[in-house]
Order: sequence, then structure tokens, then C-alpha cells
Amino acid sequence: MSKIIKQINSEVVKKTAKRCKEKGIVIPTFSQLRNPDTIPQEIKSKLPEVGLWDINPLNLFRVTWKNDIKTGLFGKVNYLEIPEEITGVKARIIGLIGKYFPTGAHKVGASFGCLVPRLVSGEFNPEVHKAVWPSTGNYCRGGAFNSVLLGCTPIAILPEEMSKERFAWLKEIGAEVIATPGCESNVKEIYDKCWELRKDPTNIIFNQFDEFGNSIWHYNVTGPAVDEVYGYIGKENYNISAFVSATGSAGTIATGDYLKKLYPHLKIVASEALQCPTLLMNGFGGHRIEGIGDKHVPWIHNIRNTDAVVAIDDEDCMRVLRLFNEEEGKKYLLSLGLSEDLVNNLELLGISSISNLLSSIKTAKYFELSEQDVIFTIFTDSFDMYRSRLKEMREAYGKYDILQAAKDHSAPILHQSIDYFKELTYYDRKTIHNLKYFTWVEQQGKDVKELNEQWNPEYWKNILEEEVKYFDKLIIEFNQLINKL
Repeated sequence: MSKIIKQINSEVVKKTAKRCKEKGIVIPTFSQLRNPDTIPQEIKSKLPEVGLWDINPLNLFRVTWKNDIKTGLFGKVNYLEIPEEITGVKARIIGLIGKYFPTGAHKVGASFGCLVPRLVSGEFNPEVHKAVWPSTGNYCRGGAFNSVLLGCTPIAILPEEMSKERFAWLKEIGAEVIATPGCESNVKEIYDKCWELRKDPTNIIFNQFDEFGNSIWHYNVTGPAVDEVYGYIGKENYNISAFVSATGSAGTIATGDYLKKLYPHLKIVASEALQCPTLLMNGFGGHRIEGIGDKHVPWIHNIRNTDAVVAIDDEDCMRVLRLFNEEEGKKYLLSLGLSEDLVNNLELLGISSISNLLSSIKTAKYFELSEQDVIFTIFTDSFDMYRSRLKEMREAYGKYDILQAAKDHSAPILHQSIDYFKELTYYDRKTIHNLKYFTWVEQQGKDVKELNEQWNPEYWKNILEEEVKYFDKLIIEFNQLINKL
């Protein structure tokens, strides 16, 4: 029996299938998002006429790392390598690109993994329920987007200090938006609002921090995508040494669980903000690395599989954002001998992507990795989400010049050191795992028995590998029902 889908409501499924038929909705399987070559030709033939961000249900099939933005179809995994001239380390650092998802961020995949299984099982009834997406940024955007595509009503919850671009876009697509007090670090305030909304049974909360559909999507779609890129560069020539990811909701870091199954020597490195070093130091505070959340250990984080924790100063991220996107910063980078194409592509990195890059540099230095080693990470979203932040920094610090660009390359990037980096022992991991008790058992009503079960690797194998088979079975049956109507 599924641990996630508790029941099948056949009557609701039939009504939802009828709605989907009327709206022209077909739902892709997780397998198809992993390998878009298997998407029916009937679907593919229509995609070139649909914009990547269009409110069109065909864009459900673009919840994949393989979107070819030139043809509107699919190709290889989208990725970008940041060279030694920038990083200062010999290890190859490669990030998968989130910008080429609908909404411009990879979180649209995580929210797909949470909503679709409940929709095709009848646990979520779009005629009655509203989909509530609590988030510190991109997850609620992805959730709102998928909800609209699937004919569901979305409510987005995010901290009031997030970038203006997020709020404007959510309102544009018709989502109800609730702004909670505080910034990136104020996750508890989001939870409190969720408890308030739960009083109305028509509100279904899709909390990315405890929804296993989030990590299941990344394990089964992002994990294989990283391994595919590893194949592009030549597995026989390079050692895949680490997967680095901001913890955030702990969905993306499940990619590391998939990779470690294939490459047991691989290090999974969890990254967070130095201003709020929850995993590193049981710390708290506010920070500016938008999209990663903190002050608690997510329920869906397989802590036992995490090898190290690193913390990044948010000031370094903001300085590098200017370096990569100011015209004088680009001129400086070109002076290093970098190609114009590469320099222009650095706008593919948003603030949390830069944090992942800096964390990867620390990882390379800590483990003394060489040119034979490859570190994979995720460039979750792009500069497009933070243009207002650049304007704010110009107003605060004045005009950017080439001297400042040199400083912003030297200090935040080249001089990243192995400080605030902790390799975890067995009991370090257990200590972090035990912190889940205070958020999830005491505050959120989880069962302590399941918390103890989470220390067993078999628990995660069943969640991450077996549930997806059931999800795809339900999706296939749902689409067959649509065709019969």
C-alpha cells in the first residue's frame, strides 16, 4: 500500500477526468518527464506552437530538464559548466539549468510531484478543493502554475520580503497570494498560516518540506538527468565526486540519493546560508539567499545519506550577482579570456544558484579535488527573478566599475575557503536527524514512530523508488479514462 496515496476515490477520479477531457488536459508520467523521447508524437507535434510560460496544459510535458528552447521540443539535458578561470579550482563544476522550465525555475517539477498523484487518485477534488502552496519562493510559483494548467484553484503563501518579481507573476496568473511576515528564514510563520488555512477542509496544503512527491520527482527525474550529463562529458575520464545542493525543502538534494546509489563514493553536500546555519550550528537568523528556507530540518531530508554541510555568506552571493550581471562585471570577465557566450550565460544563475556554485568551490577545496573530479549542482533559477535586487544594490552602493568587479571575483569566489564546512560523522548526522522531532512531532503532529523509521535506509528506498511506480500506474489509468469519455 502506498505511504502517500491513502485512498482511491473513484467517483472523484471520474469527475476530474471529465473536467480534464473538457479542458484538453493530458497528464505526463514521471517516466515521460525523465525521458521525453517517450512522449506521444501527437503531443510533440503541438508543442512548438506553445510558449514555454504559456498557460496551456501542454506545458505539463515541459516539466523536464530537456526542453529545447530553440525548437520547442526536447533535446539533451540543459546544463552549464563554470570554468576554472572563474572558480579558481581545477575540479569541473557543472550545474543543471532551471531557467528552461516553465516559470523559469525547477521547482515546477517538485510541485508537479506533489499535486498530480493526489489529483489522479481522487484525494484532491478540483471542484471542491483549493491547492495551497506554502513556500519561500519558486515552489509556490510552480505549484500555482501547475494548478492552473490542471484546472485547480491555487493559493500561494510566501514571505513578504521576497522579490517583487515573484508576487507580480503570481497575481498575473490569477493565484490568490498570501504574504507572511519576514524573509527567507521565516518558515514557521508560513507553517502558522497553513494551520490557520487547514481549519477550512477545502484547503489542501502541499507543504514542500514534508511532501515526498517533491523528493520523489527529483530522485526519479533530476537524478537521471545529472547522470546523463555525466555521460556526455565521459564517465570513463572523470570521477563524479560530489553533488551539492542547498537544502531548502530537501527535495532537490534527493538527486544525491539517486546518484549515490550508482556511485557510492559520491559525497552529498548540503548547503545553507551562513546567516542562518541550521544544519551546521543549530543556528537561526535572516538572510538574502532567496529560495532555500531554513530554521528547521525538512521532513523529507534523508539526513543519514548526507556527507557534509557547508554555509555560504549571503553577501558573497549578492556581490557575485552584480559581477555576473553588471556590464562592467561582464567586461572584467571577458578580460580573463572567457568567451562572450559563456559570460552572457552567467545570467542563468540566480541568487541560490550562485550559492550552490560557491558551495561547490568550497567542496572542491575541502576534499582537494583535481581536474579529474566533477562536482554537480543545480542552477535552480536565473537572474530574471532578481532584477529588482540589482536595482536595489545600485541605489545602495552606487555605480559598478571594473575595480569592484575584480574585488567581487577575488574575495567571494577565488578566496572561498574551507571555513564553515563540516564533514559529518555518523553521530553528526543522527544529531541533525533528531532535530526533526521538534518541528515535525511537537509542532506539526508527525508520528515519532515514523521519525525513527526514517533512520532506516530501506524507508527511503521504498519512498523514492517504489511510490513512483504506483504514481505512473495511476496517471496511465487516468489518461485512459479520459480517452474513454
